[in-house]
Amino acid sequence: MTLLTKDAIDGKKINIKEFYNLPEKVIHCSKCVVSNQRPRITFDENNVCSACNFTEKKNNHTDWKTREKELVDLLDKHRRKDGYWDVVVPCSGGKDSVYVAHILKEKYNMNPLTVTWAPMLYTDVGWRNLHHMIDSGIDNILGTPDGKTHRTLTKLSLEIMGDVFQPFIYGQKGFPMAVAINYKIPLVMYGENGEVEYGGDLKNADVPTHNVSDDMTKHYFSGMHPEDFEKYGIDKRKLNYYYPPKEEVANEVGLENHFMSYYHKWIPQENYYYAVENCGFEPEPDGRSEGTYQKYASLDDKLAGYHNYFAWLKFGHGRATSDAAHEVRDGHISREEAVALVKKYDGELPKKHFKEFLKYVDMTEQEFFSVCDRFRAEHLWEKKDNLWALKKPVWKNILA
Repeated sequence: MTLLTKDAIDGKKINIKEFYNLPEKVIHCSKCVVSNQRPRITFDENNVCSACNFTEKKNNHTDWKTREKELVDLLDKHRRKDGYWDVVVPCSGGKDSVYVAHILKEKYNMNPLTVTWAPMLYTDVGWRNLHHMIDSGIDNILGTPDGKTHRTLTKLSLEIMGDVFQPFIYGQKGFPMAVAINYKIPLVMYGENGEVEYGGDLKNADVPTHNVSDDMTKHYFSGMHPEDFEKYGIDKRKLNYYYPPKEEVANEVGLENHFMSYYHKWIPQENYYYAVENCGFEPEPDGRSEGTYQKYASLDDKLAGYHNYFAWLKFGHGRATSDAAHEVRDGHISREEAVALVKKYDGELPKKHFKEFLKYVDMTEQEFFSVCDRFRAEHLWEKKDNLWALKKPVWKNILA
C-alpha cells in the first residue's frame, strides 16, 4: 500500500476509491453521521457503523471497575519510588493528553514525563495550553525537528498524499517512544485508540496495547513510510526523528504502549471540562475551530484545518462529521442535530491562517487548489453550476 505511484509522482489525478479500497455506493450510519467512506470502517446488516457498535459495547457491556483495576495493577508495576519518571505521555497540549497526564499524576500518584512533537506552526492558544499544563506541575520534553526538512516533508506530503499532517503524525507516533527508550521508561500511555473510537480496524478493540510492530504504515502513515522520502532527495539522517523505533530496540527496555481509553471510558467533552478545571485549558478564542462547531478541537497547529479539509475532499467527511458522530454516540446531541451541524460546518476551507499556510508550503492559491482537485474523490463529488458538491451528503442520504 503506497501512494508513490507514477500518477502521484507526476502530479496527476489520484484514484482515491481504488487506493483506499472505498465502496462505490455511499451509505451513512443509521445511528450517527459517519459514512462507509471512512477507511477501514465496517457496517453491520442494520447499517450501523463499527464505531457505534463499539460504543454500544462500551456503554452497556464493559465493566469499567474491572478495567480501572487493570490500570491500577499496571501502574503499580511501573511506579517508581526514586523520583524518576515512570510513564511517558505523548502530549500535544490538547485537552485529551492534558487529561491523561494530569490524572496519572494526581489520581494515581505516577510521575509522568509528557513528550510533545511540535506542531508545524503553533497557534497562540496551543502554545499557551502546553504551558498551562507544564505550569500545573507536569514535566515536558518538546521535540522540534529541523524546520527546513519539516517544511519540505510537509509540502511533499500534501502533493503526494493529500495530507499536510503526515510529518507531524510520523513524529507524534515515533518520538515519544524514542524518548521512552532513551530514558528507559518502559510504560507509554496514549490517550484514545482512534481506530476503535472513530471507526476503523477493530482488531485491537478489546486489548489495551498496540505493538511497535503494528502496521503503522497502513493505519497512521497513509501508505507511505518515512524512508520513502529518500526517493525525493531527503537525507536519511534528517529522517531519524520520523521513524518509529525498531521492535528489537523497544523490546530491550520492555516498551509497552497502552491506551487510556481502554481503562477509562473515553468522552472528549468530559476530558475538556477536566482540563479546563485542573490545568487552565483554554478553548478556541474565536468560539469554534474552522471546519467544525466545537471550541476545543484542532487547537494546536495552524495547519490542522487543512488536514481536515483534505479528509473532506477524499472521503466526504471532515472534522465536523467526526466530532458530531462522537457526540451522538456519547448521547450529547441527537442524530438530527448532528446532520444539521455537518451540513453547516463540514468542508469549510480554513481561512484564518491561509496565507501563512501557503507561505509555509511554498504554494500559490492556484497551486493549492490544483492539489485539492487531484485528491477530490470522483465517485463522491459532482459539479453543479460550476461548483463542487457531494453527490450523497448525509442530509440527503440519511438512511439510504
